[in-house]
Amino acid sequence: MPTLPSDPVHMTIAQMSRAIRRRALSPVELAQAHLACIERLNPRLNAYVLVTAERALAEARAAEAEIASGGWRGPMHGVPFALKDLYDTAGIVTAGGTKVLAERVPERDATVTRKLREAGAVLLGKTNTHEAAYGVTTDNPHFGRTHNPWSAEHIPGGSSGGSGAAVAARMTPMAMGTDTGGSIRDPATLNGVVGLKPTFGRVSKAGVLPLSWRNDHAGPLTRTVEDTAIALEAIAGYDPGDAATVRVPAPRYSRRLGRGAAGLRVGVARAFFFDHLHDGVRTALEEAIGVLRGLGCALRDVRVEGMEAGGGYLHDMVLADAQEIYAPFLPERLGDFGADVAGHLATPPPGGVALARAMRGADEVSAELRRVLEEVDALITPTLPIPAPRFGEDVVAYGGVEEPTLFALSRCTIPFNLSGLPALSVPCGFTAEGLPVGMQIVARPFDEETALRLGHAYQRETGWHEMTAPGVE
Repeated sequence: MPTLPSDPVHMTIAQMSRAIRRRALSPVELAQAHLACIERLNPRLNAYVLVTAERALAEARAAEAEIASGGWRGPMHGVPFALKDLYDTAGIVTAGGTKVLAERVPERDATVTRKLREAGAVLLGKTNTHEAAYGVTTDNPHFGRTHNPWSAEHIPGGSSGGSGAAVAARMTPMAMGTDTGGSIRDPATLNGVVGLKPTFGRVSKAGVLPLSWRNDHAGPLTRTVEDTAIALEAIAGYDPGDAATVRVPAPRYSRRLGRGAAGLRVGVARAFFFDHLHDGVRTALEEAIGVLRGLGCALRDVRVEGMEAGGGYLHDMVLADAQEIYAPFLPERLGDFGADVAGHLATPPPGGVALARAMRGADEVSAELRRVLEEVDALITPTLPIPAPRFGEDVVAYGGVEEPTLFALSRCTIPFNLSGLPALSVPCGFTAEGLPVGMQIVARPFDEETALRLGHAYQRETGWHEMTAPGVE
């Protein structure tokens, strides 16, 4: 049996779960270790905006007593987690990173919050988000800037930047994020962790503060694909409170990881996704593709058409949704939003024809991607074409192009929000400057199992997910 880390914060969820079940690790000790890590590192990183220490210890004591009496609920029982500050928590502020909702205390939990509590998981607190989840930097004007654990001068991504930084810094083994245009996968990549945007409708968004009704997804960030599978088992499933969810059975993902990748038909989507890449990203992706080939995958290049227009489609839909969601505060409280979000909310809304065109265009993107996935079991792309930009770097030059950072950090992820396909980001290397790179694995609707299987097989052959950011040791 492999030697476990002496500090439990460096254990994976799978390791924690096995140790808790055989009574070799106390949920209370585990919670205390993570709270101590938060106390040590959060003043530097600002990943958490609220730490629920007393409640966490009470939940850990309850989990320990229940497990001792033979009431083990499953692999998340006694395991700590964190929630992006969009998930409703009964009796605990959920502000969405905004000033206008800073005193909002929900009366009941979001469905995901409830499911994690029912699984026996222990809530450590709420993580920072880009204001209203409407951006990619998590440089929040009200709750402060979250720093990337690999380099404090670089952004952690967004909008789930606090969740990504908290997982990378070992301040939690799992944190929930949301993803409208890449907001789980971006911080997963930039912080060197795993992030899953499940199929639209796989995980309930009931009780999650929205940004875009059609494009929002809820999903976990962890350090390993195995841990992501464990977390997904706890949160997936139909919910009558979310009309987008469907009655598609959710398998025991973690039990189906060990089949390897041999024989999987994997399409490398080079057109559009590989057109412009930072040199370090290109090198890491090509090496990762070589690993997959060595695992026995049947690799071939595939061409996906019509992805270029996706950013415009998403922009119009998100803008219209966000303006409708925050209409009760406009225009009277526009000044209570940060400059970038206020700029979005004050933009003239897209007209009906433009919005209809965007929705039709999203369907065309979806149809094209599903066509390609009839020919292969999974698609491979870079998660992001660039490593983490520096704070204040609003325009980036890479791969022969120069464009706004917001566009660069969403160009490879947006198509899979428009299509609702499951997309997994796994660490696949580092640039020469020591910044993480991610590989995106996309599968058919409700086939998270294949994406997880491929990602797990890749991680068993590589050690990128085991790297620790400076100062976290």
